[in-house]
Amino acid sequence: MSRSEQETLSQNINRISEGTEIIGTITTSGDIRIDGILEGNLTSKGRIVIGEKGRIKGELNCRYVDIWGTLEGSLYASEITNLKTMSTITGDIKTLKLCIEVGALFNGTCTMPARQTAENHKK
Repeated sequence: MSRSEQETLSQNINRISEGTEIIGTITTSGDIRIDGILEGNLTSKGRIVIGEKGRIKGELNCRYVDIWGTLEGSLYASEITNLKTMSTITGDIKTLKLCIEVGALFNGTCTMPARQTAENHKK
């Protein structure tokens, strides 16, 4: 990702705050942080962050994801998936790189395609 793309994405941060519940599909070209509840699918061209109190039941599709909260569903991250200490993930993950911190709970399968396959998927 070029420097100008990174700057544009970092300027387009969306936030679903604690106490907010959304049922439906969210699509964004910027980064998004979920501290509330989402029941539905979420697609981002940038980074998805699920905060400690954030809960998603659905499918995630993004470049990067950091999960502190709960995800029930499938996840595709074309670059990096970070499962933080307090996270709980139930579902399948497809990602290029996976980092699981001690204390994270992950029940499902993980597929890590070769870099060439991941690059082709982006095009």
